[in-house]
Amino acid sequence: MPDRTYEKGIVGEDRAIVYLQHRGMVLLCRRYRSPFGEIDIVMQDSDTLVFVEVKARETGCEGTGLMAVSRAKQRKIIKTAMQYLAQNSWAGTARFDVIELTKDGILHIANAFEATGF
Repeated sequence: MPDRTYEKGIVGEDRAIVYLQHRGMVLLCRRYRSPFGEIDIVMQDSDTLVFVEVKARETGCEGTGLMAVSRAKQRKIIKTAMQYLAQNSWAGTARFDVIELTKDGILHIANAFEATGF
């Protein structure tokens, strides 16, 4: 039996990628894994590298996806991003975005959190 959560995640990432590409971003990597965790999507937005966490929600109000990115989850994403940066040369800046997908649409939170205090 297929894993519904996994399938929902893939579909959500597909929607997020199309959304971001329509805003001029370029897909660099999908489901980047390191010993620390996983980053759903890595995009390039002009001279900025964007690490994107995607949260697909069938129910709930706007903002619940962002709230699901806890400090512990942020820490894993940041450590994984550092691994990505160590493996790929990048001269520009980087940021962390969250894309929340609901039945009502897409909420894109640019600079959702920073890599400080970890």
